[in-house]
Amino acid sequence: MNTLLRHLFTAATLSAGLLTPVMASAQDKVPREGMTYVGILATGLNHRSVGQNTLETAWSTTGSMVLGTHISEYFHVEIRAGAGTTTAEIDNELELDIEYFASWYIGGHYPITDYANAYAQFGFSHVQGVATLTPLGKAREADPDDDSPYASIADEYPDSSFSVSWLLGLDFEVIDNGFIVLEGGRLFEDTETGANTFQFSTGFKYEF
Repeated sequence: MNTLLRHLFTAATLSAGLLTPVMASAQDKVPREGMTYVGILATGLNHRSVGQNTLETAWSTTGSMVLGTHISEYFHVEIRAGAGTTTAEIDNELELDIEYFASWYIGGHYPITDYANAYAQFGFSHVQGVATLTPLGKAREADPDDDSPYASIADEYPDSSFSVSWLLGLDFEVIDNGFIVLEGGRLFEDTETGANTFQFSTGFKYEF
């Protein structure tokens, strides 16, 4: 029992020591209005409702850079640019490659603790990608008795390159003006095919 109490006391002491600089930093924090921030994100893209009949899902990944500014204490604007790092494959027949994207957002943020903020963003994205039939997909398409259900998608992807985007997220201050970011939302919806892609990101941003 004494050993357990010693371990608990040690853990509590360490936790207090780690939290003290964060709390002190939070108390000395300057207003965010007028501050600029830059960030880097790793993003998983969840492609949904791919194919008019099959409505399949798949995952790919991207990396992106963020540049933003706080236009007031509770509102910000930002731009993002990113490129695909891995491709998504549907039923071993269709490969989706998001080559690059660019987004513009306006959003609001609100502190929920001394070191964490919740935010929501709304904007628009331009997405450029390509959908390609795999060897299996091409073989099915060449068979008159067994057409690939994805042949009509194999081309530029998405067909509608501009779309409404939105995000919900949290950021946690881990060093002075440095934040870990967790967020999710929709990157685009293809009005031509009905396919849509959701984005789930984590990364780091720094304000100055």
